[in-house]
Amino acid sequence: MLRSPSPLLTLDDARVLQRLLGADVGPGLSERELDDVEARFGFRFAADHRIFLAAGLPLGSPSWPDWRHGGPENLRARLSWPVDGVLFDVRMNGFWHPAWGPRPTETKDALHVARTALAGVPRLAPIYSHRYLPAAAGTWGHPVLSVHQTDIIYYGNDLADYIRNEFTGRPSTLPRARATVAFWSYIVDGCTERALTTPHDPYATTAREAVEYLRMLALERLIGRQVDDDQLIQAGLVASVLDVEAPSLPLLAALPQREYRQASALFDQVLSELDLVSGLPADDTRISWEIARWELVRWWLRLIVIGSMAPVAGAAVIAYDGWAALAEPPALRPLADLIRNRADQQTGQQSTPAELASAIVAEAERLLASAWPPHPG
Repeated sequence: MLRSPSPLLTLDDARVLQRLLGADVGPGLSERELDDVEARFGFRFAADHRIFLAAGLPLGSPSWPDWRHGGPENLRARLSWPVDGVLFDVRMNGFWHPAWGPRPTETKDALHVARTALAGVPRLAPIYSHRYLPAAAGTWGHPVLSVHQTDIIYYGNDLADYIRNEFTGRPSTLPRARATVAFWSYIVDGCTERALTTPHDPYATTAREAVEYLRMLALERLIGRQVDDDQLIQAGLVASVLDVEAPSLPLLAALPQREYRQASALFDQVLSELDLVSGLPADDTRISWEIARWELVRWWLRLIVIGSMAPVAGAAVIAYDGWAALAEPPALRPLADLIRNRADQQTGQQSTPAELASAIVAEAERLLASAWPPHPG
């Protein structure tokens, strides 16, 4: 565990940062309240996180953990989210940390090894939505991590840098951070076994669907999901075969492997030529790309229903990159609960894979039949 050479936040520094949030800020937590939170939930805030909460408690949105009046079950779920996400990827996406030794053949045995190892990993404490800081008493300057299963990226070089990035859009002026806890550092900096892309098959059978497919991949890139070069080329090939007309489309579709690095630039040219860029959301609200996320959730639901994406994989994408990122809207909770309960190996009652898939498809169909987006506002 490393400590940043940058100075520790003061209460005044924290209050200045909180004025950037665009949120209601209640009275800060007292030393006694902070101690009580740590005792009840079995972790210790990093020093800068503790000072931030002592300066004021952000409220008014479910994205902010309410350490004073929040339900214990909700707070425990948020604290367990990073580990639950890793366990989900162990079970569903083949993730395995090299320090755990050879992976057992049986999934249940692999989960037992992973859960035992993760019990000794320093915890992450939620700041806002799915942004986390290492829970490391007496230390500060840790980078803020955005956590979706094992898709974990930096969202700020330290707490102050994160707040400026997230809530004002100011680019960082600090040197690029490195994770300061070994396990999470491996995932952020060195792991190559992350399932960042949306696991689906191309579905377009008409020119209109092919154009929609190009736009959806563009939206995925906007919200930070990884879209691989070969996915862009495949989308271009499908669109070309279906007679979508754009000057750069044949170049994208026929791009040889040695020139795959050009795929992103050619894809952007295709978007421009099809006049899709002007229709992409450009609002950077408190929840980044909210409009894009709701549109993508609808698309992911459709992929599940038409069979282009496996129900469990699709529900996981929606739970971790839709429901969580959109501050847990109640309309998506039933679908998120299906996949979260499945990932929780400590629950005593579990449906069979076929039953789970059927339940996910049924919930996806129900959501698609409702008004959109299915939330107030």
